[in-house]
Amino acid sequence: MNIRNLQGSIVAIVTPFKDTGEIDLETFDELIEFHIGNGTDGIVVCGTTGETPTLSDAEDAQMIERCVKKVNGRVPVIAGTGSNSTSDCIKYSKKAVELGADALLIVSPYYNKPSRRGIYKHFSQVAKNVDAPIILYNVPGRTGSVIEPGTAIELACNHKNIIGIKEAGGDMNVFAELLANRPEGFKVYSGDDFLSFPANCMGADGCISVVANLIPADFHKMMKTSIDGDLKTARSLFFKYRILMQLMFLESNPLPVKTALALMGKVSEVFRAPLCEMEDENREQLKIELKKLKLL
Repeated sequence: MNIRNLQGSIVAIVTPFKDTGEIDLETFDELIEFHIGNGTDGIVVCGTTGETPTLSDAEDAQMIERCVKKVNGRVPVIAGTGSNSTSDCIKYSKKAVELGADALLIVSPYYNKPSRRGIYKHFSQVAKNVDAPIILYNVPGRTGSVIEPGTAIELACNHKNIIGIKEAGGDMNVFAELLANRPEGFKVYSGDDFLSFPANCMGADGCISVVANLIPADFHKMMKTSIDGDLKTARSLFFKYRILMQLMFLESNPLPVKTALALMGKVSEVFRAPLCEMEDENREQLKIELKKLKLL
């Protein structure tokens, strides 16, 4: 499978839990089939949307292994293996590769706020020590650190296994800079559903998506048509789902998307602390929009 050609709708899949708090692997299998049956182009397991900060190392490994086996080569599986410790990131990344992940999604180191030089050295060391395709992940609103466009491009030029970036800084100027200066073959994915359509119009390669958990077929179609230049179709889908995309961040991700999946009957409405159920008024707002879209 050539991960370097991956474009379109890449779902950042949720981690379903049982009422006991254990991972619900059977429901996870059903979600994977739901996505593959509806055209999802790739799956990110153990990302932010998967509540990874509350998973143990053993559970991370269990989820990656389960996803790889269930997908069985039908679409690429990308494992989230980021850490604010470079040595731990290398360890987690090597384990994911052993378990069969096709690529790695590695977030900028969080909390300790490294400098630009520190971020470059972090990703450079990971790339040198892990024999797998790497997608950088810039989400400064969560990490407190930034992968600047120039840093991403320098990393891509110096390390052939750094193949793309998930850009979730919310700034179209950053997309423009990345797309104008990226080396040949370097993929730029939106990490923001709402910006994915305009980013694709500039030449981006799709989205690592939250809302695709709910509308995999239509989100895949929106990504494909916007990449292919069928802007009439893509625009129609964007406006149809724009409110739903905004509601995915009404509270901290993954609370809205997992609540919506629960309302749709696909998962239990169970989170791990410190995450908890949505505020009643926000949950009702989400429910109203799901009803409008005939998703309930």
